[in-house]
Amino acid sequence: MSVLRFKYFLLPLISGVLSIIGSELTCRAQTNTPANPSWSGFGIESSFIAGKVYKHEAKFTLPIPALTTGLDVNLTLHTYGKREWEQRCNYPTMGLGFTYINYGLDAVYGRCLGIYPNISIPLISSKNLEWTFRIGDGIGYVTKTFRRVAPADTINVAIGSNINDFAMLMTDLRCHINKRWDAEIGANVTHISNASFSKPNLGINMIGTHIGLSYYPVNSRPVRIVREYRPLKNRILLQARLSMAYVSSYTNGGPLYPVYLSSFYASRRWHSRYKGFIGIDYAYYQNIYSWLRNNELYHGSEQQHSYKSAVFAGNEFLLGRLGISLQLGCYLHQAAIRTSSVYEKIGGQYYLVQREKGPIKELFLSAYVKTHETVAELGEVGIGFGF
Repeated sequence: MSVLRFKYFLLPLISGVLSIIGSELTCRAQTNTPANPSWSGFGIESSFIAGKVYKHEAKFTLPIPALTTGLDVNLTLHTYGKREWEQRCNYPTMGLGFTYINYGLDAVYGRCLGIYPNISIPLISSKNLEWTFRIGDGIGYVTKTFRRVAPADTINVAIGSNINDFAMLMTDLRCHINKRWDAEIGANVTHISNASFSKPNLGINMIGTHIGLSYYPVNSRPVRIVREYRPLKNRILLQARLSMAYVSSYTNGGPLYPVYLSSFYASRRWHSRYKGFIGIDYAYYQNIYSWLRNNELYHGSEQQHSYKSAVFAGNEFLLGRLGISLQLGCYLHQAAIRTSSVYEKIGGQYYLVQREKGPIKELFLSAYVKTHETVAELGEVGIGFGF
């Protein structure tokens, strides 16, 4: 059951990126031109990864492998401005990545197979050189997890389930060799965890470098459409998001408990492709309530010690119907089981409704991972609107 719920958490964000890729391919098939023939801008990027797992908190007691290696294959599609948002966002590249990681200590860590939709945004570009940033998130399968029964692995206190969230951040310096070949070198960070669906869940973080080549059967840079467009208004919206998460109990193999979350905030669009926001968060933890009842703590006031409230601010990057959000929050009230005073959320929203006028201007599905520094607390999925 926990694996199914975890997949449902990732679906809104994954489906958002895949829908953009699918619509882009369909659009190109229908608008094949001499300037941009079919499959123009499609490429296959292969990179060799070498890095090292690092200890991100005191509870991470696993032995650190001397070297971690991997291979990343990314199917890429360069946008060229067929839709206005592509030009506003400086023609990002959509991708679907496949990653294999050998952590270097198979008896403890096992190996990881990841698949993740991603977006690459050019930061600085010239004729033959380009500096890019890629962000991606998907599903990772890990071959070794914490187990008390045969085959036992009680050393691996980082991973409690085979199915995990798989996140990849990359930055590249790219050299355009010719219209069909690119070479790249850069740095990357990968993270896997199950967002507390199954304990233990410290997660595994790796930082590394990579070098690779990209091949484009037609060409690497389709002819871009440049148009004069009217900037979107820097409108202010009142917004709400209602979400739900499931977290495991504090022992391995324990039951799952629901967490109910709500966010109320004001947002302001700027530069036609960003949306800044500020608001308040509220979350009620059924697992903390049950723990207090079982241990006979705060008798009669367990509910008052089972919620958290916070103020937060953040920014959303608008890519058509997909929004990628970064959020930073500070607690006003903590539950009985305390954490650090600051938390982060990263995730996305897929917009079912986007209007400039009308009582309901936005309606979206959302998926977020909430963390305290480098430790994931939960993964939430929800629905929201703006008016």
